[in-house]
Amino acid sequence: VAELLRERGDTVERWLDPPPRGATNPLLELDQRVPWPRPGGAEELRRRLEAADRVRAAGIELAEGRDGPVISDLAVLARVQEWDDELDRLVQEAYAGRGDVVTVPLPSSLSATALARLRDDPDGFAADLARPMPRQPTPAARFGTRFHTWVESRFGQLQLVDPDELPGRADAEIEDDAELAELIENFTAGPFGSRAPERLEAPFALVLDGQVVRGRIDAIYREPDGGWLLVDWKTNRAQTADPLQLAVYRLAWAELQGVPVEQVDAVFHYVRTGDTVRPESLPDRDELARLLALLMSPRVGWCPRLHAISTSSCSVRPASPDG
Repeated sequence: VAELLRERGDTVERWLDPPPRGATNPLLELDQRVPWPRPGGAEELRRRLEAADRVRAAGIELAEGRDGPVISDLAVLARVQEWDDELDRLVQEAYAGRGDVVTVPLPSSLSATALARLRDDPDGFAADLARPMPRQPTPAARFGTRFHTWVESRFGQLQLVDPDELPGRADAEIEDDAELAELIENFTAGPFGSRAPERLEAPFALVLDGQVVRGRIDAIYREPDGGWLLVDWKTNRAQTADPLQLAVYRLAWAELQGVPVEQVDAVFHYVRTGDTVRPESLPDRDELARLLALLMSPRVGWCPRLHAISTSSCSVRPASPDG
């Protein structure tokens, strides 16, 4: 836009360079809370509270048998009670909005990566739930989607999958067509380049300790001994993949197939280097359920901003001066 303006002879009044990668948004350091109702209250609020006090006082007088306004119409009494209940709810909402704790519901289902983030960064996870922000589209994510699509087309298993559902889009780190072509060449020369999978991008839904965990498994292979091999493609440069992801995939596929979890193997395949990494051990259902129960416990996560996480909601509070 700036270049177009200059070509037209217009002046760019203000130009801001983009912040460096990983920079913190300064607005996040500000207190975004706004009290409601505002101190000093509007006239309407004062009159509503005054009316509620009068109705409440009249009800007390009637209950004690003292002389007071006599209301014989039951419909009117019911209506007045509705007003009282509504006013009580409004006052409670007002106090809740001015409090230090914001409670937000957990999503109905979590992804395997969200589960890992809940374990590693409960503070940031709760803050994102309280103030969700859209993800900025990046070329790396787009090329990551193209890599997954290429793998599907290579083995004739193209599917209609939302790019946001692709497990590898977050760690793609593919910057341009040349890098994508190099990854495709590495994959073709690797151990899975000519091995046709049974399934690609297989969806699953797993219930752990009452919480639904959803995801898609990159590739599923049949082993010669009748077992299964699950492979998760990794296109990022560092071999930092979380084994928790494979543990969830392995358990989900074992239960979908009705076989013991020991008959399902799971690995990460780093396409850039051709390395296939198999974690030494993966937790079973009981271990995963215990982990999730611990993460959801109200006793976990007393961080500067995190207040508590339960099975139905989590709460965020601003950082205290002493941290």
